Amino acid sequence: MSGIFTTDALNAVVQDLRLPVQGLAAAYFGNAAQEDTEEIHFDVDNKPRRIAPFVSPLVAGQIVQSRGFAAKTFKPAYVKDKRVFTPQRALKRAMGERIGGGDLSPEQRMQMLVVQDLTDQLEMVERRLEWMACQVLYGGAVTVTGDQYPSAVVNFGRAAGHSVTLAGASRWGQAGIKPLDDLQTWSDVMVQTCGVGLTEVTMTVDAWKIFRADTDVKERLNRFRGNSSMQQDAHQREGRVFQGMVDQFAIYTYSGWYIDPTSGTETAMLPAYTVIGCGAPALVEGVRAFGAIQDHDALRAQAYYVKSWLEQDPSVRYLLMQSAPLLVPYRVNATFRATVN
Repeated sequence: MSGIFTTDALNAVVQDLRLPVQGLAAAYFGNAAQEDTEEIHFDVDNKPRRIAPFVSPLVAGQIVQSRGFAAKTFKPAYVKDKRVFTPQRALKRAMGERIGGGDLSPEQRMQMLVVQDLTDQLEMVERRLEWMACQVLYGGAVTVTGDQYPSAVVNFGRAAGHSVTLAGASRWGQAGIKPLDDLQTWSDVMVQTCGVGLTEVTMTVDAWKIFRADTDVKERLNRFRGNSSMQQDAHQREGRVFQGMVDQFAIYTYSGWYIDPTSGTETAMLPAYTVIGCGAPALVEGVRAFGAIQDHDALRAQAYYVKSWLEQDPSVRYLLMQSAPLLVPYRVNATFRATVN
């Protein structure tokens, strides 16, 4: 019986479980980095648009200061998800088991419970990564707070002009306002700031309704996807859905929700009327960074670590998942956010 709770067995199960579908985290934070310290580190190259100076050929060369770089260090918040397995759990009918007399032995039920709880733990961590991705792309920063954890803001230093809110007569849907002109303007801002233009646009469904109603969008949006069965104007599932190309911009819609740990209410991942503009994912250079697991049994770098132990009196087994994640956009100025209504 204890074999299913060994550290090697538990972590093998975690690696084999099917991960929940991610939207923005999967799109822009596909690389992973695992540290053997509490902090994660990376360097940012400072590369302004300098031009060579003119001087007379008869004077000494002008000294040009070499470019520098900024070293960034972040200490990610820690995740500890602890579950309790009592003997009573294995004696009750499992979900899906025949009512009035189960078909499974207590040992089989316990094995099923382990898989179910590990799946739930992993899904919760992955949903937290998706929440981080939405926070980073929305505001260029993420606020980390929790029970017995002081609130901390990790600001990645996105340029102030990369977060805009349209107001009054400038909102999408107002007379004379052209959403495609806004996309072009925001792309130009990104190019000026970091040399990366806007190529992918992800918008909440309410913003998409206004966008697709625009006359220019109707005329120029190419919805061909190479598979006629997939052509759709509707957003029909949670996550990120490709809607078509317009003026070389790839248009996606997005929806997602989570249960807020503080209020207990279901909350949208992105606020209403949000438009996220990004360069190509490879140019955003988003990384899922994981700090060291702070456990005597796991003194090595890894994304997740699961362990289990038994208390004798009363007889209780605990299951603990640990992780120290932080999503980092190495080129944060390749992202842009607009609230359009």
